[in-house]
Amino acid sequence: MREYNAAWDYFRGMNAEQIERMRRADVVGGRPSWPLGARTAGGRLDPEALAQAFRKFFGDEDPDFEIRRKPPRRPRTPREEALAVLELSEDCTFAQVRARYKELVKRHHPDANGGDKAAEERLKSINQAYSVLKVQAAQP
Repeated sequence: MREYNAAWDYFRGMNAEQIERMRRADVVGGRPSWPLGARTAGGRLDPEALAQAFRKFFGDEDPDFEIRRKPPRRPRTPREEALAVLELSEDCTFAQVRARYKELVKRHHPDANGGDKAAEERLKSINQAYSVLKVQAAQP
């Protein structure tokens, strides 16, 4: 076995140019690459150039191939964030908010959790969420 391993040559039968091409391809794992900053439009990757690179890499020369983009998500409002913290729906009443707040305060209070820091942090976010909803409920 030792003799076989000593005599084995992966590059046997290749010329110097083929060996160098193989060595360079191994640097990037055989994946397509380009210089940093190339193929960009305004500091962002050019989607068409990226799609072309994917087609070339995966061997798919289908001209209808396209990258499907999700529409940008709009940021949540403070009310939506607060309702998410309290795990309530958008159509809840303030009485439901108050009831949920009391339930979560009892569950996450540090005294009820032996001074657990995670429970204390959760309680802080619950208090902040309730404050946001309370102020919005007071506004006409």
